[in-house]
Amino acid sequence: MTATERPVPNYPFGPPEGLNLNPTYARLRTEPLVKVEMPFGGEAWLATRYEDVKLVLADQRFSRAEAVGKDVPRVMPPIELETSILSMDPPEHSRLRKLVAKAFTARHIERLRPRTQAIVDELLDRMIAAGPPADLAESLAWPLPMTVICELLGVPVEDRGRFRTWTDQILSLSGTEIDQTEQARANLDGYLAELIAQRRVAPTEDLLGQLVLARDEDDRLSEEELVAFGVTLLVAGHETTANQTGNFVYLLLNQPELWQQLVADPDLVPAAVEELTRFVPLGASAAFSRIATEDLEIGGQLVRKGESVVVQIASANRDDAIFDRPDEINLTREQNPHVGFGHGVHHCLGAPLARLELQLAVGTLVRRLPGLRLAVPADDVAWRVDRLVRGVRALPVAW
Repeated sequence: MTATERPVPNYPFGPPEGLNLNPTYARLRTEPLVKVEMPFGGEAWLATRYEDVKLVLADQRFSRAEAVGKDVPRVMPPIELETSILSMDPPEHSRLRKLVAKAFTARHIERLRPRTQAIVDELLDRMIAAGPPADLAESLAWPLPMTVICELLGVPVEDRGRFRTWTDQILSLSGTEIDQTEQARANLDGYLAELIAQRRVAPTEDLLGQLVLARDEDDRLSEEELVAFGVTLLVAGHETTANQTGNFVYLLLNQPELWQQLVADPDLVPAAVEELTRFVPLGASAAFSRIATEDLEIGGQLVRKGESVVVQIASANRDDAIFDRPDEINLTREQNPHVGFGHGVHHCLGAPLARLELQLAVGTLVRRLPGLRLAVPADDVAWRVDRLVRGVRALPVAW
């Protein structure tokens, strides 16, 4: 029986369960691409193996732009816009990315270390003063990246609370909430448009102000592109890092020997962040569709022009052809070429900032609260469901 003759399974293969990766992926990694039925738009090819995933992410014959405005297979309602950098191919993608690339270089992000450390300490000061038990998600995981990205962009403090509600609604995977999702995106677009209008009258030094003031004719952003870019930076700049902070701490405290390993040797924190980024299946499922612009072969499977391919990064990061004992957390793993931040032209622009925030969050907890522990049984920790990104609803801790 050929791949195209096999029964087409429904995708995702089941609801996300905490940070467990569905075992179906391990079986699929022994095969070429498999056809799956997506919640919206029909069938797509699913890539699960490391080399296949990297190929799809890097090969520009797989187009994100070709999926815009079309009823293509996808896991969430079709709300992406043509002007979002996530929905562009080069050269349009390159033009936009170049405008903010300098703000997210490792050298520039390193300059944010003192301020980011101060934010972490201020948040922990308040949590410690209130005494245990505490919700680490609300006390640290969510406010840290929200504060950092809002300060970077220039979003007023009093408005930041609204962004969490809007982004939470935008990242919903529930089809019954599509009207709410679209309204949240409209609210966020409208708010960013107001901030942009203010900066046209009164220029600022923040990142949003720099984008507004871009004057090079070849790189100038349209108003719609500018709004979409601001939304992308806000959403991507806090949602994933907030969830990963809670996810990382949960895993470390659920395996106390790992926590104690970091307490004994805090210099392992950067390597621990890389290993946890590899291990945690952050996405609830494969996400963005890419459309083949010509016939080509992946891992022995022919993909026809016009067909959709989706990649499961978490599965790629568990490929035993690349990683030794991939289903175990090894904080001293020496070779760790994970694709947790993506690959190719859409590699996460904010990866250096995410690494900084995660390293400081985990490192400061290890240093200041070496006796940190879960305040409830691990099985009682509640998880967010029907969301594009996995994360805890709350993380009760004591010390």
